[in-house]
Amino acid sequence: MGYHFLPCERDQLYLMPPALQDWMPEGDLTWFILDAVAQMNLTAITRTYRADGWGPAAYEPAMMVALLLYAYCLGERSSRRIERLCQRDVAFRVITANQGPDHTTLARFRQTHEIELAKLFTQVLQLCAEAGLVKVGGVALDGTKIKANAALASNRTVETIATEVSRMLTEAQVTDAAEDRQYGQERCGDELPEGLRDRKSRLARLQVCQERLTQEAATATAQQQAKIETRQAEEAATGQKKRGRKPKAPEAAADRDAKANVTDPDSRIMKTQAGYVQGYNAQAVVTKDQIIVAAEVTQEENDIKQLYPMLERAQANLKAIAYPHAVGTALADAGYCSEANLLAADPAGPELLMATNKDWKQRKALREPPPPRGRAPKGLTARDRMERMLLTKRGRRLYKKRGQTVEPVFGQIKSARGCDGLMRRGTAACDSEWKLLCATHNLLKLWRHGKAGWISRRTGHTRQRCGQGSGKKNGG
Repeated sequence: MGYHFLPCERDQLYLMPPALQDWMPEGDLTWFILDAVAQMNLTAITRTYRADGWGPAAYEPAMMVALLLYAYCLGERSSRRIERLCQRDVAFRVITANQGPDHTTLARFRQTHEIELAKLFTQVLQLCAEAGLVKVGGVALDGTKIKANAALASNRTVETIATEVSRMLTEAQVTDAAEDRQYGQERCGDELPEGLRDRKSRLARLQVCQERLTQEAATATAQQQAKIETRQAEEAATGQKKRGRKPKAPEAAADRDAKANVTDPDSRIMKTQAGYVQGYNAQAVVTKDQIIVAAEVTQEENDIKQLYPMLERAQANLKAIAYPHAVGTALADAGYCSEANLLAADPAGPELLMATNKDWKQRKALREPPPPRGRAPKGLTARDRMERMLLTKRGRRLYKKRGQTVEPVFGQIKSARGCDGLMRRGTAACDSEWKLLCATHNLLKLWRHGKAGWISRRTGHTRQRCGQGSGKKNGG
């Protein structure tokens, strides 16, 4: 008697089913992404290609968009890794229809259509709204520090930058003189070596950093001079010297230790609970169902100036998808709290519930004292009124939802999907990447809820959206 094993014939004619539709099971994320892209209007991407048939054929834009969205859903953002997956992974081969775009094509597509890809966030939000997942009676907003594609060690002070720029310019003059002697002033040699080209690129970044630090120093000096003049005018009007320490001289107000990053000049040094990182401040406004309705990347180290811009962006996105309701209540932690923000609250806008203390202190305050009773006393400051509002039964109940609404979203993106850092450089590029990460977060929520209104692509009867048509007409 021999062993009863299943045959393992690697030389058989078909190692996979002959039809792509049979490669992945019904309900897989692969088909969901393809169906979702079929609902999107990709005209803004498609019209950038030539329509006269000249030149080499390009990959179908709908396929490229689906490939990027699927890769981002899995936390894969490296163009080289995506290229390898298109060769080895069944799901990627289904999405590309057995085509294999290389990493250069992927990187160029992502860079060329940076703005259009960022706008896909709104289209994904509309798909979520059509499925009934967008409910904005209460939203929570927060920021998370996300690492840039640059190291802390790449920061330089203005003196260091000036020294390095001077050295590189001197080297360039020496190189030019040597090439003039070798080739003559009217002739050019072969292409410069890669190292020298990198040096020129580095010089450009150094000069950008130098200009930024010089501008910041000039702004600080001007602000200090204005402060001194205001103080002098007040003393002249009253005839008395003001109490307190005299302001520093304008020249001393500039921070001589200020640094700029020569790898990504737009990034900033950000303080986190685990220490300092070179990165950006990524903002998000999230509903109770953890659907992101607004996403932005900012260079600001703290959240104070992002409160109302983010709420306005959320309202603008809801208006763009023709959502009939406005944001009812906005929950924010103490990072957004300032006297100016409290006084600027619009009575006709979203109701604002904002912590006035650090998170652990706020939780302790909500646990210990009993809720206040009766009318609020007269003469309370804006901060006092907010503290009293948070201590009421309603305030406690609502604010407890903040942490369980927005913080898990950052955990799902940064930890579960491994996207704790950005791979592109520059504010615009990083903002586009963050919006793609947030759009794919919403797509994953929609897929897991199973509330998408379209029919599976495998049946061959994908529903068209009114007024836009299928993906084949608009970009595929």
